[in-house]
Amino acid sequence: MNFIKNLFLFSGLLGMLTGALLYFTGDQILHTYVWYIFAFFILVTAGTFYISRLGISYDEDNFQLYYFGSMGFRMILSIAVIFIYVYLFSENELQFVLNFFVFYFLFTGFEIYSLLANLRPNLKRQDQK
Repeated sequence: MNFIKNLFLFSGLLGMLTGALLYFTGDQILHTYVWYIFAFFILVTAGTFYISRLGISYDEDNFQLYYFGSMGFRMILSIAVIFIYVYLFSENELQFVLNFFVFYFLFTGFEIYSLLANLRPNLKRQDQK
């Protein structure tokens, strides 16, 4: 549950920053669908964490398989969302894609940081053996 709590805190901080940017700049920097993008990444990050956690509970030795599988799923789903937006809407495409990838990299960085923080105690135990 530590990951979910950290995701909630990270999302709250990022939401406040996004709200402040929207308040001060309007739609000059952020796309009008920025809140949908934000919600998408919260759901996808929580979903990939759940899938990875479920896979690890069944087979702890294949952690890499489940983690990289969830990362691949996130990437394919993100590409699909971008293609659907570009195909259906023809306004502010570049702004949407740039906002989307900023959130993509922020949430991926959060996930990698959380993963490293959780694995660090295991690495120290292996070095002592």
